[in-house]
Amino acid sequence: MPEVTEEVPEQLLRLAEAHGVVPDYWGFGGEHLQVAAHTLIAVLAALGVDASSPERIEVSLAHVLDDPWRRMLPPVVVVREGAAAQFPVHVHDGDPVEVWLELDAEAGGGRREVDQLATYTESRTVDGRLLGRATFQLPGALPLGWHTMRAEGPSGSARCFVVVVPVRLELPASLRDGRAWGFMAQLYSVRSRQSWGVGDLADAGEIAWLSARRCGADFLLINPLHAAEPAGPMTPSPYLPTTRRFVNPLYLRVEDIRETAYLSAADRSLVEWAAESARSGDDGAGLIDRDAAWAAKRSALEVVYAAPRSVARQAAFDAFRSEQGAGLEAFALWSALTERYGAADGWPAQARDASSPFVRDARVELADRIDLHCWLQWVADDQCAAAQRAAHEGGMSIGIVQDLAVGVHPTGADAWALGDVLAEGIGVGAPPDIFNQQGQNWSQPPWRPDAIARAGYVPFRDMLRTVLRHAGAIRIDHVIGLFRLWWIPAGAGADQGAYVRYDHEALIGILCLEAARAGALVIGEDLGVFEPWVRGYLTDRGIIGTSVLWFEKDASGAPLAPESYRRLALATVTTHDLPPTAGYLAEEHVALRERLGLLIEPVQVVRRAARAERVEMLSVLEGRGLIGPEPSEREVVEALYRFVFATPALLVGVSLADAVGERRAQNQPGTDAEYPNWKVPLADGSGRQIGVEELFESARLNSLVEAIRRTPSPRAP
Repeated sequence: MPEVTEEVPEQLLRLAEAHGVVPDYWGFGGEHLQVAAHTLIAVLAALGVDASSPERIEVSLAHVLDDPWRRMLPPVVVVREGAAAQFPVHVHDGDPVEVWLELDAEAGGGRREVDQLATYTESRTVDGRLLGRATFQLPGALPLGWHTMRAEGPSGSARCFVVVVPVRLELPASLRDGRAWGFMAQLYSVRSRQSWGVGDLADAGEIAWLSARRCGADFLLINPLHAAEPAGPMTPSPYLPTTRRFVNPLYLRVEDIRETAYLSAADRSLVEWAAESARSGDDGAGLIDRDAAWAAKRSALEVVYAAPRSVARQAAFDAFRSEQGAGLEAFALWSALTERYGAADGWPAQARDASSPFVRDARVELADRIDLHCWLQWVADDQCAAAQRAAHEGGMSIGIVQDLAVGVHPTGADAWALGDVLAEGIGVGAPPDIFNQQGQNWSQPPWRPDAIARAGYVPFRDMLRTVLRHAGAIRIDHVIGLFRLWWIPAGAGADQGAYVRYDHEALIGILCLEAARAGALVIGEDLGVFEPWVRGYLTDRGIIGTSVLWFEKDASGAPLAPESYRRLALATVTTHDLPPTAGYLAEEHVALRERLGLLIEPVQVVRRAARAERVEMLSVLEGRGLIGPEPSEREVVEALYRFVFATPALLVGVSLADAVGERRAQNQPGTDAEYPNWKVPLADGSGRQIGVEELFESARLNSLVEAIRRTPSPRAP
């Protein structure tokens, strides 16, 4: 039984479970905890369910039973390839109905009849109408794709998507018996002499090409490229974007836009002056200044945007804009409104409703700015394609691995344009765990499971398609969020939340379908607190998991032996939420959390545990002959990577920060302004910044690569 701090009414528990709200959970210390009644009520309210009184709870429970009958067709049907799924069709009792499928044009098009089964279901009175339920069965030999199901009869007509998804996302032939490795980088932190104060897409292409040619790397995993605010202070975290669908134009290389080459001398001077100001320095503290970089880059991009385009280039831009459709137009309109009014809390009330007459008028008035923001996405798409092309030309088998954040900024473009499928008054995060003992609130509004299903999962699909356009793989941050998310009501502490379940069969299936169509791998960050069956499910669907050396333990709590690691995994020594390995070995993660007041245990206890962890790991490394009795820091880091390369893991990631000896963390979870998260430029152990030009001349990087090459790869099981 869970630990109970208050009595939760049985009917409230029933209502919560009916809507996928989990009323209890296991803490990281093994304790079984009950969610408070007020939390359940608040979470249900965010789902549009009134549980404010016993009477309201009874009414809401009745609605749970009636709601499916109010729809002629289900909101969406997601089915695995080869399965013959059944589904209900609701009509006025006794009315006939015809149901058929119109196949996805990408699957060849055409029409398929759908058969009704001789299954009887008792009629039901809903909203004063006597309704009947007919059961139909999909054909079992449907091709993969987004098909449209239609129903028509005297009761009316309806349509919904039938999404046929792969049973499993298969590996490419090159990986079925082998493995691949690559570097992991926070792209903004790896700058070159040509970039404008922030690492950009041209740098990504160059790093990928060089790491393939000189080191034999197969991929480059970078941070999310999602768009941030186009005006005002730019949120530093790439994991708190305004949208997950579109790209931050901060990552553009202005000189690589074709029209830049044909600027007049006067306009070219404007671009060059802007570049000089952006390259001239940092924020004075040695940190990355996104706002200064974007101010300079934006002024230059305005000049290039105003330059004439050839007929073919304009046609290509028009085609891109048409292909991206309403989603791009909405994002561009939001960007134009943000330029005019600043942060969303300063907008006129009418502007906050994306469907208001005020916004319709603004779409006309701001047409040129909308055109600019659509153009920025077009040139960003072109440079993403160029980076992936450079990776393949260098010899990478996978290329650029894009990262997908968990969610979006609560006042960003997606929250504005997709507000009907996002929960209001809720932030997502994580309950307390060993590394974040106060829990985490990432402040991002989550998908509403009911609303995203009613939307046919189209916003999820469109987001995936854009991110996958020019990627060899996609990493899903906190992939556990496709199963359940920790919802935290506004004003509550991070430990005062509840898990809300999602239709993982639908979400994972669509993820597999879109990745298969893009020819991409999927890596899921399956770390943190998760239910035991989840990793097995992801493996069965062909999703590559994540194994971080410091978190992999055997049944006794000792470091997991390399031969016991999972095969279908990206194995790494560290993550972006920990200090680089040199800093971790020096216990800087403990010192930092102590300094920032993030510990709930005495620092002596936490430091003793960290020291014991390091000593135990060094003992394991020495026992395997990977280090001697008094190893240097470099030797320990290299030994840890040789340890990971000795695993059967399909993919191995090497932190670029580790490769050059960086010690400073990029991010300290649980902080905002207390630490310069996502602003630290890549540097070596002495704090000397390292640019792209020096990267592959680094003695430490080359020593690590040589150590990796000396490690024999185990045979795949």
